Amino acid sequence: MIDTLIEIQRLKRLDRTGWTLRGLPSGTESVAAHSFGVAVSSMLIADELLARGISVNVEKMLRIALLHDWAEARVGDMPRTAREYFDSESRKAAERAAFQDIVIENGEAWRYRELYEDYEERSSLEARLVKVADVIDLLVEALALERAGARGLDEFWEVAKQPDFNFDAQVHFVIGELFESLLRARSELP
Repeated sequence: MIDTLIEIQRLKRLDRTGWTLRGLPSGTESVAAHSFGVAVSSMLIADELLARGISVNVEKMLRIALLHDWAEARVGDMPRTAREYFDSESRKAAERAAFQDIVIENGEAWRYRELYEDYEERSSLEARLVKVADVIDLLVEALALERAGARGLDEFWEVAKQPDFNFDAQVHFVIGELFESLLRARSELP
């Protein structure tokens, strides 16, 4: 367990590259801060769905949210712009290998690999909801930065205009409400 903890603690100091590439200062947001935001967003989304009678495995969502970016401790935070230069399969293979190496000595490695693969493949409802939480956290951070005066972040908002995460109608409605709320908050910026 200690090796895994030592490895992933690097995420506390690893900057989210997308903000840096847009001229925001180093330290704007770390990968660990983002993972915290994804976990909180996941919990709130799960609670909202449960309140509306939609069954969801909250523990699974929180576990996926907490480990979804562990591979970045070895491969770094690859921004969207870099994806133009690395094919999807090569990037995914590198991230899978890095994740495997991070958890290999842990007695529960099989469980973490299973959750990581679920997230990467978006196999379960919970994995797709964590992806939504990942995007929600990104947009909440973008909104906070814009409220503080940052500009030039329009590209981050494209995903909010027509979010499609392959949900049934009931879940899609709830997720749509979240994105509409974020877009409304952004439209109220001076």
